[in-house]
Amino acid sequence: MSLLELKQAASRLSKRDRKELHAYLIRLRHSTPEWRQATAGRIRAMKAGKRVSAEELEARIARG
Repeated sequence: MSLLELKQAASRLSKRDRKELHAYLIRLRHSTPEWRQATAGRIRAMKAGKRVSAEELEARIARG
């Protein structure tokens, strides 16, 4: 199945099924070694006192 076919099939799903598919894709991304390493690095930085201010967090969210 091509990517186009997958997109077309996803567009025909019910809202509930699209939400379930979205959650599944997020779980897939979070199971990669790269994601786990990056998250571990962020946790270490936070434990070392390198936290993000609310303003910086808002700026990051605004940037996407």
